[in-house]
Amino acid sequence: MRYSKLLGKTLKDSPKDEVSINAKLLLRGGFIDKLMAGSYTLLHLGRKVEQKIEQIVREEMNDTGAEEILMPLLHPKEIWNETGRWDKAKEVMYQFEKNEKEYALSFTHEEIVMNLLRKHVSSYKDLPVKVYHFSTKFRSEARAKSGILRGREFLMKDLYSAHESEEDFMRYYKEITKAYIKTFKRMNLDVIVTEADGGVFTKSKTHEFQVLAQSGEDEIIYCPGGDFSANAEVSPVKEGKQCDLGHGPLKRAKTIEVGNIFPLGTYYSEKMDGMFTDQKGGRKPFWFASYGIGITRLIGTIVEVHNDDKGIVWPESVAPFDVHLIHLRGVTQNQPFDNAQGKKSKIKSRGDEVYDKLQKAGVEVLFDDRDDVSAGEKFADADLIGIPVRLVVSQKTGEKIEWKKRSESKTELLNIDEVLKRLK
Repeated sequence: MRYSKLLGKTLKDSPKDEVSINAKLLLRGGFIDKLMAGSYTLLHLGRKVEQKIEQIVREEMNDTGAEEILMPLLHPKEIWNETGRWDKAKEVMYQFEKNEKEYALSFTHEEIVMNLLRKHVSSYKDLPVKVYHFSTKFRSEARAKSGILRGREFLMKDLYSAHESEEDFMRYYKEITKAYIKTFKRMNLDVIVTEADGGVFTKSKTHEFQVLAQSGEDEIIYCPGGDFSANAEVSPVKEGKQCDLGHGPLKRAKTIEVGNIFPLGTYYSEKMDGMFTDQKGGRKPFWFASYGIGITRLIGTIVEVHNDDKGIVWPESVAPFDVHLIHLRGVTQNQPFDNAQGKKSKIKSRGDEVYDKLQKAGVEVLFDDRDDVSAGEKFADADLIGIPVRLVVSQKTGEKIEWKKRSESKTELLNIDEVLKRLK
């Protein structure tokens, strides 16, 4: 991708109405554009990051045997009335009337999945069922002030599973817990599995996946040794209590929730007549659960955790590109060398040559090919955007290429073969 052709260049200043780190850096870096509070466009760079995150999540969900589907976002009132959540969830749902019928925009899909199950699953032989999708969610968020961490519309992965027994359900619930931990680890995020309240989803205790962050809006009470964690709102103990297993005092910390899992039991099945025939010929309700990961929220979380005073520092697994290639027409300025057209053309063609070789080798490249920007501005933009490796081609580097990792200060001069070897 040539940076000169990219829609959404870097900004020098942060928008005055944004206070969160993720919003400031993502807007300045050209990853997102703000339509209104809680509603953002993913520009090309942001979309690239989102696709990397989505693919990691997809791979881990597929490994548990789940099937990917895609469900509607527009829901009729009557299906929500079956569980009573049309009224219970009114504060969070966008509800409206059109042509004398009432609808809601999806904030979750439990009722929709249960409707699918009762149509397509009739026997224990059809179970378990594990389905997930990536879709936009709409929530009437009163505090849409934390960038893409708390949006009124956002992208989410929600998985739902139905089982013939509580034992089979618990087995999969534990499997998903492990899959979630692995998923976040692949994005360089360490999560703490935390007990929490079920909110409008269930009366049962649920589990959140929390990332320690000073900018977080949640708070947890947890043991650094890993044997206890609860959302501060539901914690049975307070900060300072000694861990029962001898790990020292419990701590209180701010966190960002990146995922949650809900053991829904048979409540939705019984409310919506989600039944199957068991091995003895009897009619039984599905054991049901839902499992969510905030995809766009993850973009913001990664930025909140992985940044420095220059900008974003993307983990390799989710970076929009593998390398940020910079072509300089001069060592410290953007004027042609000695106004010699031939010299200018030679340097420019060297940048194009490296760009072509990287692309042919399967390397994803953001190529800053701009001729009207100084070297200092290009370097500052590269640091702000945060791609893991910066490559520089200039008069100073000659036939070599300057290599620098975003997370390090040292630079090296390498030939193209050495560069490609390191990028494999």
